[in-house]
Amino acid sequence: QLQLVESGGGVVQPGGSLTLSCKTSGFGLDNYVLGWFRQAPGKEREGVACISRSGSTSDYVDSVKGRFTISRDNEKRTFYLQMNNLQPEDTGRYSCAREWASEFKICELRASPYQDWGQGTQVIVSS
Repeated sequence: QLQLVESGGGVVQPGGSLTLSCKTSGFGLDNYVLGWFRQAPGKEREGVACISRSGSTSDYVDSVKGRFTISRDNEKRTFYLQMNNLQPEDTGRYSCAREWASEFKICELRASPYQDWGQGTQVIVSS
């Protein structure tokens, strides 16, 4: 049973926008630190954005700062990645992940703390 399911990927021109969603199931979303990761062809997976349990803190890889925004809606058990001004180097398979964490844990952009993963959604930025 899939507990994290991504949606919202697609093909977009440079400068365009997409919003990815990650619908979750199982325990309440407020128990988890959440993250978005991506993997481009021939490259290693990298952490793109993460958000704390409370939503009060977040972190981004430098290449997306000012363009991407991570958010969460615990009631809907869904979290999001708003991506603006997309560039060809943003192309990749985007996966969402969650980490069962203590209340004040700072989110991390490395993959190892995250226990549950979605299967990913493809984002292609091309003219």
